[in-house]
Amino acid sequence: MSERFDTTDLLNCYRRGVFPMADSREDMRLFLMDPDIRGILPLETFHVPTRLRKTVRKTPLRITADTAFNRVIEACAEPHPTRPATWINDAILNLYAALHREGHAHSVECWDEDGALVGGLYGVSLGGAFFGESMFSRRTDASKIALVHLVARLRVGGYSLLDAQFHNPHLEQFGLQEITRDAFRDRLWAALRLEGDFYSFAAAGLSTDGSTALQAITQIS
Repeated sequence: MSERFDTTDLLNCYRRGVFPMADSREDMRLFLMDPDIRGILPLETFHVPTRLRKTVRKTPLRITADTAFNRVIEACAEPHPTRPATWINDAILNLYAALHREGHAHSVECWDEDGALVGGLYGVSLGGAFFGESMFSRRTDASKIALVHLVARLRVGGYSLLDAQFHNPHLEQFGLQEITRDAFRDRLWAALRLEGDFYSFAAAGLSTDGSTALQAITQIS
């Protein structure tokens, strides 16, 4: 990939249905992925398991959006016992930080009672499509709670597509579907014609508590 690859090039990749990755944290080269089979989380049938529903409703965690984007992506890049290697290198960190400053990349954060960042996720927003990139958790269920709040925000904001990129067994509980590349692109073209609003949750005067998020997922259609 060209060393001059910038945020304009990155957005054009997402519009075509492809996305960049790296082989490792140490390798500064990027390459484009265009999977034959794509994982998506259908927003209209997103499933919150019963146990997680209770956790989302009662959690003491404070949920925010776009208040610590750089810290979230840096946390996603850290090695973890279940993921000793990461594909998020400095080139990706810098590129997505720039995309966030331009208003196209967003994060959801989970904070504990002491104000520590304990979970979150980030991704890219274009039209009515949101491309989930990565998530992390330093506390049980924190990343799952962040995902539930993301889906609520996307439902209220008029999005129609949540891209999970690949099959992930951890996402099966939420109703993950695998579709062909052509089927994904059909959904992507339709979503790009929409005008999703990542901030409409706040604009509608809705609080960021778990009960409100669950209601949004259940009631918005």
